[in-house]
Amino acid sequence: MRFKLLVDYFGSAEAAWKAPNERIRETGLGNKLTDAFIHFRKTFDLSGYRKQLVALHISVVPITDEKYPKLLREIPDAPFLLYVLGKRTEAPINLTRTIAVVGTRRITAYGREVTERLTGELVSAGFTIVSGMAYGVDAVAHRAAIHAGGKTIAVLGCGIDIIAPSSNANLYHDIAAGCGAIVSEMPLGLRPAKGLFPARNRIISGLSLGVVVTEGADDSGALITARNAVEQGRDVFAVPGPITSVLSRGPARLLKQGARLVESADDILEEFGLDTQTVRGVHKRVAGQSKEEQNILDVLYEGKQHIDTIVRLTHLTMSVVAATLTVLELRGVVKDFGEKTYGVI
Repeated sequence: MRFKLLVDYFGSAEAAWKAPNERIRETGLGNKLTDAFIHFRKTFDLSGYRKQLVALHISVVPITDEKYPKLLREIPDAPFLLYVLGKRTEAPINLTRTIAVVGTRRITAYGREVTERLTGELVSAGFTIVSGMAYGVDAVAHRAAIHAGGKTIAVLGCGIDIIAPSSNANLYHDIAAGCGAIVSEMPLGLRPAKGLFPARNRIISGLSLGVVVTEGADDSGALITARNAVEQGRDVFAVPGPITSVLSRGPARLLKQGARLVESADDILEEFGLDTQTVRGVHKRVAGQSKEEQNILDVLYEGKQHIDTIVRLTHLTMSVVAATLTVLELRGVVKDFGEKTYGVI
């Protein structure tokens, strides 16, 4: 609001920056803030800041630039500029078909499975995945988009040069190296703070056609993103979960308020009037190299199964099933998702 006040008054950011002190005081910014702004102009090293951006390969995209995302420009409180980090590749980021996938930091096995599945299907349908690179659902959504061969945008609630949480360093570098883009409106060096994340959330929803909440408590920050989406005229989708889980309460609350129930990406595509056939067979069926492999794959293409269930359904011995699964794992066809539960990658 303060940026808008200055820009509206002077006509441009440059004019506001160069305005005489007495003109700044005429804006109604207030004496305390005006004094702080005048002091900042005297002490800020603009040339050094620009050099730092160049050294870090960070682009600055103001709202007046044609490269600024059109969807984001539509929201009433659009950022005046975006800092962007991401390597240009032959496959550019699709900013016309974007969707946010968000949820709890305390992700469960169920939340992980539905987030990975939905993200994979959405990437298959040509969507770019937007999220906040936090623990839990955000990180899983980004990683699943990369694994599915898609692009993903991570919106930070801190300076773009700050990796937070630090445990997501590999994810941060993978996205920046060509799997998408890191985005922030915050200046370089600004550390994460609780009050910055609601502002970050409006950008996540603003960049997206809709917001999908896969798992979260009824006080989850993901609900702020969903509320922003409603205020911005975007669609909200929610995945139902076990009623015994506190992390199902967020999606349940959204569903009661009118969010679209999502069981697969088809539900999202239908809402947007898109062809649902594009997500059919998101797992490209790989033929087994033996009768035993094919038997097991036929079972796993119906969904993840515990090894005991695979033995029962295939009528193979435990030793044959275990050995065959090991071979399929080594070939990168199947994965042990924990506690001897296997599924197709």
